[in-house]
Order: sequence, then structure tokens, then C-alpha cells
Amino acid sequence: MKVTVDQGKCVGSGQCVLAADDVFDQRDEDGIVTLLDADPPAGRLTDVRHAALVCPASAIIVEE
Repeated sequence: MKVTVDQGKCVGSGQCVLAADDVFDQRDEDGIVTLLDADPPAGRLTDVRHAALVCPASAIIVEE
């Protein structure tokens, strides 16, 4: 699995961090998503998919 984020689309809702805090974080100054792990283990697939699904800006792309 490969994960990418589009920081330009991110609105800082934080839903990704709630879904997978070992894969996503937010910048302190503005809440924009940061990617902690672009190639998370297969066991995290469900949570990472969920993070992409609940992102209100569709800023997360998951390639399997």
C-alpha cells in the first residue's frame, strides 16, 4: 500500500489522525495533515482506507 496526501486540499479536520495516528499527524501551526508513514504495513489498511473515506477534502490517496 502506498499513501499520499495533498496538503493543498487539506482543511485540517483531523479525521485522519483519529483513524490512523501512526500514519497521519497534523502541523501544530495550522492543522494541515502530515504523512508519517507513506508505506504502512498491510495490517493498517482498514484504518488508512477509513481515514481516506472520512477526509472531508479528499486529500488522502491510498494505492493498493
